[in-house]
Amino acid sequence: MKKALYILSMVFVLFSCNDNKKEVSGENTGIEKQEIAASYKSITIEIEGMTCEIGCAKTIESKLSKTEGVTYSKVSFEDKVGQFTYDENKISKEDIAKKIAGIGGGALYKATKITEIEEIKAFDENK
Repeated sequence: MKKALYILSMVFVLFSCNDNKKEVSGENTGIEKQEIAASYKSITIEIEGMTCEIGCAKTIESKLSKTEGVTYSKVSFEDKVGQFTYDENKISKEDIAKKIAGIGGGALYKATKITEIEEIKAFDENK
């Protein structure tokens, strides 16, 4: 009797494991992973509230360069403008503006005018 119960329980365990494997593998079949091509856009954003180059402009530049979807970040303290290139499939220009406004608790900086640009031109550092 013990042998019959043991064999029956082993058969039950084996079949239940196989059913779980079929369900898991059945869920994965037919689903193909699709990759979306990157769609890069470049913008300039006027930034209010910066009081210094190192503490403000470099902080904004650094924080945005670490944001997923942002591939280029340059902020000019003198011009009060930031240039950013981003993948519009990962982040929007409005999200970038919100990120700028949120730096430092949200009370320091304000992104005002957003302008799309065709190509990024480096700021003239000899002004």
